[in-house]
Amino acid sequence: MPSSEELRDLLDPDSTVLLTVECQQGVVGPGAALPQLAAAARESGALANVGRLVDAAHERGVQVVHAIAERRPDGRGANRNARLFRAAERFPVQQLSGTAATCLAPPIEVAEQDLVVRRLHGLSPVQGTDVDALLRNLGCRTLVVSGVSANVAIPNAVFDAVNRGYTVVVPSDAIAGVPADYTPAMIRHTLALVATVATTDEVLDCLRRTAVRPE
Repeated sequence: MPSSEELRDLLDPDSTVLLTVECQQGVVGPGAALPQLAAAARESGALANVGRLVDAAHERGVQVVHAIAERRPDGRGANRNARLFRAAERFPVQQLSGTAATCLAPPIEVAEQDLVVRRLHGLSPVQGTDVDALLRNLGCRTLVVSGVSANVAIPNAVFDAVNRGYTVVVPSDAIAGVPADYTPAMIRHTLALVATVATTDEVLDCLRRTAVRPE
């Protein structure tokens, strides 16, 4: 774990962006397409911690970007080149554009200043989306990555951000995957090699110690 001073240096509100990944009703809500993943996100406290991070970011003037995965009803532009994509076509809950499934799930509150980036293809919230360009235009140097899943989208986001030169902070208790014991193993043996790993409370403590950025 980094020292509080090291973490505070990374989490400068002027150059930090909080990214929430697929924290949408159809993924982590009560009627989610993958009930096990939704349960893991809620029962572990990860979704609640994402909500706490978003609230703190709003209070401290840190930009929030929400990454949403969705598909058109006709499936145009969507991948079919992996088993995961083909299985998703048969899920009882479809992440269709404009439906409740693609709305952010409670307790996450979307503020007017938040940016919502929606993708129709691929596995990554960063690769092939507007996220990288937005981060650069925002002057981002540190990206805080939260959400689901530790199996696929979270490591994709972390690797893609690191490859593009961003420093990444992963709040270990604000991401979730399945099975439950996979997430800490992924963090310890993979994400910790390329990202700064902290807890939600440590990130919140650093944000609380910074001055509020004027609008």
